Amino acid sequence: MATVDVLDWNNKKVGSAELTASVFEAPVRKDILHTVVRWQLAKRRQGTHCTKTRAEVNGTSKKPYKQKGTGNARRGTQKSPLIAGGGVTFGPKPRDYEYDLPKKVKQLGLRSALSYLFAEGRLKVVENMTLEQGKTKEACKALKNLSAEKSVLITDKREEMFDRATKNLTTCRYYTVEGLNVYDLLKFNTAIITKDSLAAIDKRCGVESK
Repeated sequence: MATVDVLDWNNKKVGSAELTASVFEAPVRKDILHTVVRWQLAKRRQGTHCTKTRAEVNGTSKKPYKQKGTGNARRGTQKSPLIAGGGVTFGPKPRDYEYDLPKKVKQLGLRSALSYLFAEGRLKVVENMTLEQGKTKEACKALKNLSAEKSVLITDKREEMFDRATKNLTTCRYYTVEGLNVYDLLKFNTAIITKDSLAAIDKRCGVESK
């Protein structure tokens, strides 16, 4: 196990905590990270794009002119995909892009992402996530003190004042442990987690804390 400093929002050490080696010091599997991120992005797709086939295009199906004698190509309808304004051949239709991913692969992805951030020195542990006034300005100052303006914030229990302070910040995401995900861990520069959430994070990653 690795021992890390527990910080307050003034970037001062207020204690220490032990990180589970199998969660925060695991091998970084880039292939697994890629697989999990693709799965997350696929789940986010709306899949509402749609084009009309020749059967759905508005217009007459009457033959526009006689078969022979005009010098034009033979044409049976103005709704043909070959004509401007006609239908679309093999165009996109509404569909669900979501697919299943084994639970163990998701857990391995989380362990790889957390281990990568820890190895890069981009993982910070704080005592708690509480703010006195619940103001956005206060949250910005606290994140700046930790040099973590662009970060993912993970706690075991959502604090209403802290949630209110960070809601308008586009450079950070505030989640409980249930919202922890690989995409955001890799997208943002830093992960800030509370000391009390470590056991829940271990469990979420498929590891029972001792």
